Amino acid sequence: MERLLALWIETLGEERPDGSTLRDYLAVLDALMVLCPFTEPVRLGLLVLPVRAPSRFFGGETAVLDAVRQNVRDLIGCEPSLGVADGLFCAELAAREGVVLPVGGTEPFRRSQPISVLGRKDLTTTCRRLGLHTVGSFADLSPAHVAERFPTPVLELHRVARGELGELKTQRDATLARRLRMERGETAAASEQMGFFGQRGAGDDRAQAAAYRVRQRLGVDAVMVASLRGGRAPEDRASLVPFGSPEFPMGEAAPWPGQLRAPAPAMTLRHRVAVQLIDQGGEPVRMGSRGLLSAEPRSLLFSNHVRHEVVWHAGPWPLVERWWAIDRRRAHVQVVLAHGEAVLLVAELDRWWIVGVYD
Repeated sequence: MERLLALWIETLGEERPDGSTLRDYLAVLDALMVLCPFTEPVRLGLLVLPVRAPSRFFGGETAVLDAVRQNVRDLIGCEPSLGVADGLFCAELAAREGVVLPVGGTEPFRRSQPISVLGRKDLTTTCRRLGLHTVGSFADLSPAHVAERFPTPVLELHRVARGELGELKTQRDATLARRLRMERGETAAASEQMGFFGQRGAGDDRAQAAAYRVRQRLGVDAVMVASLRGGRAPEDRASLVPFGSPEFPMGEAAPWPGQLRAPAPAMTLRHRVAVQLIDQGGEPVRMGSRGLLSAEPRSLLFSNHVRHEVVWHAGPWPLVERWWAIDRRRAHVQVVLAHGEAVLLVAELDRWWIVGVYD
């Protein structure tokens, strides 16, 4: 479970009618993200950040705590209550008490807490009647006994009490992120890229938060992401767009006659590489006006005179585009080299270029 630094700022825990609470909270969040881009807003008054990486950068946990305190003092003129522990549940409790738990100290700290910190009055009342007054005594019950006596949601609280889960479902304000985006003037949330099984974890949220910080400090073109668009060739379809740009349809509904079909290269080159395709006699292979190769390719020659043997090729696939204007003519060839590399070549203006690389 990750070791976290939690900040509890009591003056920002209650909403003020003039809306200044959210503005002050956002100012603190932005300042802390300069120190650590993985700072997370939890709910008004509470923020959390992983302590391990910043402590390595600043020279220890004490230096991180001092920097955080000074930032909050400078921005809103009040003293935050800081706590360090494993997991969000214990980190918040430590922050409210203003204690920094040593490594390995989270377990006894959690067990010593009163049962009321789990946040259910019915659970607190029943446990006290049974003589269970601390989180540790509740954790010592077997899961089967808990399931017999309590409703299903209490089973999750039991896992938190046992240290199997790091936080309560009720700890995070689900609306806070949207409110902060609106306060920043961002009208829409950035599109989410889901994990392999559709999940979205804290790592995804941290990466998105870091990207927004870089964009805010260095400009909209500082963070670029890959995007697909309509086109006939892989090098046409792959593009880089600023992070957070609105998504547009890829244009697959268009017919795109002559489109190069799958498999597509795993990587397309932003700056294509000039090469020569050589036949068995050492002469350059050329693309004829009828879209045919002048000879069978036997090697690929780079500008630094490095030569690679060609063991297989497919194509060519000629493309004639915009005949009414610029009359662009090109042809693609797939080539496998002796060492196993596979590349996509394009012939254009009597020259050969590498435009893609296959896995």
